[in-house]
Amino acid sequence: MADRCGAGMDLPQDQYSQLAETFRLLGEPNRLMIVVACLEQPLNVGTLAERTALSQSLVSHHLRLLRAARLLKAARQGRQVFYAIADGHVRDMLTAMIEHMTEPHDEEDAEGKSLHDHEN
Repeated sequence: MADRCGAGMDLPQDQYSQLAETFRLLGEPNRLMIVVACLEQPLNVGTLAERTALSQSLVSHHLRLLRAARLLKAARQGRQVFYAIADGHVRDMLTAMIEHMTEPHDEEDAEGKSLHDHEN
């Protein structure tokens, strides 16, 4: 994976646009709540609506966008549709970001020091 990441990674312009759109979708708090809720197990629209305190129609709207972006996948079980994380890449990215946000940090980081300040 080191070969594909880092300073040497060069993506075609359209892939940068696609990546930016994916992060924009995840930047909306309600959509992010839906995706994070699906990390644990596949969930149906009703359960997602309860967990996020959103209407079922709004959850369904967000689910359409998240599926189109290949962040979630759907599987029908009888009369219900369950939504789950699309693949391991999405799961790994979200898990890593959650760990990053919840890890302890020292007071200097909390004071907003820049990355440049840390290099000195």
